[in-house]
Amino acid sequence: MAEREEFRMYSDFKSPYAWLAFEPVFDLEKKYNVRIKWMPFQLRIKGSGQRSVYSEFKVKYSYMDARRSANERGDKKMIRGPLKIYNTEASLIGGLFAEKQGRIVEYGRKVYELFFKRELEIDDADAVANFIASMGMSADDYRAFLAGPGKAEYDAAQEQAMADQIFGVPICVFRGEQFWGNDRVAMLERRLQSAGLALDNKSAA
Repeated sequence: MAEREEFRMYSDFKSPYAWLAFEPVFDLEKKYNVRIKWMPFQLRIKGSGQRSVYSEFKVKYSYMDARRSANERGDKKMIRGPLKIYNTEASLIGGLFAEKQGRIVEYGRKVYELFFKRELEIDDADAVANFIASMGMSADDYRAFLAGPGKAEYDAAQEQAMADQIFGVPICVFRGEQFWGNDRVAMLERRLQSAGLALDNKSAA
């Protein structure tokens, strides 16, 4: 089999749409000769009182729509809107830490679930460290990573996001083409198919 072709997926753990796209995008690795490079991206969101009433309407719609989308595909996710604006750097660096141990999918799945149940404070490094320990990984190693190489890797990802002209999540970048939103995963899959990357395609062997 030819070497897997890598493409990037940008996520933030406070986005319900990024949650909806997270596992379906990684599932593409099972059907196509690709490797997903997960990329942390910090969404900059204005707090209540700083945005217009129309933006408040949009926020409420977004969570309703995410729940509706999950229900339509038979995925009964609990998606409760957060009670504050989160800086998710600690949990995003935790994602980079988990990725190095081959556990980004498991980590991301659980972080999203607990966050939208309001059971994990994703801006609290201590809470993230405890969560990492609950997964059987080292909280001390995470703390060292957070204070050193993890921060550098996170900053580099934000720079790459600028180069990729990322403005939101989830966004996948395949061969320079952006696919924004969980509702564009099917379109991305068609691109992979037309590129001859299906695992049952002889061109991928």
